[in-house]
Amino acid sequence: MNLKKAWLAIPVGAALALSACSSGVNANAVVMNGSEPQNPLLPGMTSENGGGKILSALFSQLVRYDTDGTPVLDVAASIEPNEDNTLWTVKLNQDRKFSDGTPVKAENFVRAWQLITTKEQTQASFFDSFEGTNEEGNGDLSGVQVVDDYTFTIKLKQPSYDLVSRLGYTAYAPLPDSTLNDPDAGGQNPVGNGPYKLASKTAWDHNVQIYLVPNDYYVGAERAQNEGLVFKFYQSMDAAYNDLKAGNLDVMDAMPSSAIGSYQDTFAGRSVNDPYAGIMTLTIPQYLDHFSGEEGQLRRQAISMAINRDEITQQIYSGTRTPAKDFTAPTLEGYSENLAGSDVLTYNPDKAKELWAQADAIAPWDGTFEIAYNSDGGHKEWVDAAANSIKNTLNISAEGKPIVDFKTMLQQEDEKTIGAAFRSGWQADYPSIYNFLQPLYVTGAASNKGFYSSQEFDNLITQAAGAATEEDGIAIMQQAQEVLLKDLPVIPLWYYNVNGAWNDKVDNVTFDWHGLPVAYKITKTSTDKK
Repeated sequence: MNLKKAWLAIPVGAALALSACSSGVNANAVVMNGSEPQNPLLPGMTSENGGGKILSALFSQLVRYDTDGTPVLDVAASIEPNEDNTLWTVKLNQDRKFSDGTPVKAENFVRAWQLITTKEQTQASFFDSFEGTNEEGNGDLSGVQVVDDYTFTIKLKQPSYDLVSRLGYTAYAPLPDSTLNDPDAGGQNPVGNGPYKLASKTAWDHNVQIYLVPNDYYVGAERAQNEGLVFKFYQSMDAAYNDLKAGNLDVMDAMPSSAIGSYQDTFAGRSVNDPYAGIMTLTIPQYLDHFSGEEGQLRRQAISMAINRDEITQQIYSGTRTPAKDFTAPTLEGYSENLAGSDVLTYNPDKAKELWAQADAIAPWDGTFEIAYNSDGGHKEWVDAAANSIKNTLNISAEGKPIVDFKTMLQQEDEKTIGAAFRSGWQADYPSIYNFLQPLYVTGAASNKGFYSSQEFDNLITQAAGAATEEDGIAIMQQAQEVLLKDLPVIPLWYYNVNGAWNDKVDNVTFDWHGLPVAYKITKTSTDKK
């Protein structure tokens, strides 16, 4: 997704080959598309897909997820609750090590989590239900205590029925002593306990690629079946697709708009087009002019009803996207397409004009409605189509606003300098609709990029987290979504399918419940090593 500044002067295929040889990459490593991480590679600082893919290969958590999303014990030998699900005792397998050979102990989890909450790192909100943190997840995390070398306890503020399923997310990874003592160094040269490790201290070539090799100390269930992974950071999805066709990229997990209608024929028998737990949205920050208070609510509703999702998903995506009916994903338990207020997600030009006129009565509209997007992500076509739909329906000026790469766009979102609505989306961290709500819309949450705040919504999410059963939790979360359908902190657009393909050099390629290749299973035809 990110701009590779080192490739601008030479052809894509030649640049890739030169990079591989000069950096000592094993020719048998599996090459996959990726994007430059926004932040240092620390579990507490990574909430975007580029860094997340890499951390998933470098780290193992207490539990892992099967391909279908079922949580399975991993580093943990057991995770047992007390009678009311407020105190959980975690016992670790005693044979796990980091890639530097040091053992994975209870304190490596406890101190890693405390680093996140005491330093108020990006992922702190994932700890907001733990004792010793505030509503944003920051604090001393006193509820997590070491019992012995391989046992610790987790004390929650209230009961939680689904804690185990959450603990497979990378925010809950352990850190080795070396990183705990020097997080800055550990973020640049990460040492994990997963199936892969950084090939060398120079293996992260910023804005170009990162090279991982199997971790010799790893003894878990996901041992690498290949000789390494290379995540290439592409300037555009079209460039990545051209490399896939040329055999320079082995596996690709998304398609450019130019190939969406033809890639399954081009890669017959070596492609996938299946639903997964992901959604595309449009965020309109409430700090923008005309988008606060009642006026802003009316305008967001109008814009939502001015976007012809059916037409865009058919014409741009050839039916490989499904128009959204809620804020989650239809592959997850608890999804509903019949929530009260979901009609705001249906194309209705007459209603859109009426709502826009009501907003104009509060304060007349002026200027251009812009939709920012990262140029390296293959979004131009749908953004232009959405802008045209808005322009033609509401009779206003509307257009796309390209930003050079994903990392730059994320920085502008965080700094509130983006100056426009922006394309957004979510790929599940763990298989629960809670994960599509809490991190994105709770006040101060890690990925609340529109800076939305609703006490009513926050209270419902807190209640859902403490529900006695999954059924009770889902019912409360559906109420919370109905609040979102009124406020529209983001505008749901469509649910993703994973549109992936792979070349004839690799086998055993499968995609998991959240749309990513299961990297450790991929095998590659052996070639001469460089």
